[in-house]
Amino acid sequence: MIEFKNTTKIYDNNVFALSNINLEINRGEFVFMVGPSGAGKSTFIKLLLKEIEPTTGRIIVNNEEIGKISRKNIPYYRRKIGMVFQDFRLIPTLNVYENVAFAMRVVEGSRKEIRKKVPMVLAMVGLSKKYKCFPNELSGGEQQRVSLARAIVNNPSVLIADEPTGNLDPETSIEIMKILNDINHAGTTVIMATHDKGIVDSMKKRVIAIEKGVIVRDEQRGRYGYED
Repeated sequence: MIEFKNTTKIYDNNVFALSNINLEINRGEFVFMVGPSGAGKSTFIKLLLKEIEPTTGRIIVNNEEIGKISRKNIPYYRRKIGMVFQDFRLIPTLNVYENVAFAMRVVEGSRKEIRKKVPMVLAMVGLSKKYKCFPNELSGGEQQRVSLARAIVNNPSVLIADEPTGNLDPETSIEIMKILNDINHAGTTVIMATHDKGIVDSMKKRVIAIEKGVIVRDEQRGRYGYED
């Protein structure tokens, strides 16, 4: 599903962001990526999204070496990946329905598909009654639910969540994690970067720990393992 083979990323200032990473993530896994700030988690995500290129090594997603994808085909590759951010990144001038529909319009979804799919994913995240609301009329947890709906509306094979509970209170964080778990159980591979010890320890999923660009732990049913 996802393979990093001897992958190294060195930035222009000669900083090793990732050093000789060898990693496999299987289809349908739920994986937490943990580690201190600056450990390399964001670089891992940017490489996977093909926002940056590795200095050495190969990255393979769905049996396709992404280093060989041409520039014009990058948008098609990214359609297979859903992305959820800590700061939601909703379009403030669009309502809930329109924000989710926008993700389908970008990939040229038909009006019929949009009318069918958007209500389905809004129901999945518990926002059917809020479809006319604008982002500034929603709580942080509701905005993150819209972000999740937008990320999954095109049926991605991989969902990347970068600190999705970072701006949320504990109770709302639990609700968001339940949705992510449901998405995973439906077959989507989920990769979540987080500093939330409580969530990682309670969910007992695979944990990959990165420090100074190196994988230092890779455990099934792992724990966070860092002191805050």
